[in-house]
Amino acid sequence: MIDVNKEKLVTVFAGTVWQAELTKGLLDANGVPCAIMDETIGAVTSSYAGIESDVLVVVPEEEKERALEVIKQSREK
Repeated sequence: MIDVNKEKLVTVFAGTVWQAELTKGLLDANGVPCAIMDETIGAVTSSYAGIESDVLVVVPEEEKERALEVIKQSREK
């Protein structure tokens, strides 16, 4: 688990709440520490409201390359 208040975080994914949850699960399963940001805002401003707002998956800066590689490999399958 990462401390979103103490670590320098970078975004590795932006999408719907559902997509972000799947991406977080993928990263967790591969040992990449991550967190979801803006989940409440994304849910409240869903397409039902006619407004879309991305939900972000963030990782510590030093994990960025590994996270992006895990995401890339999952898309290639």
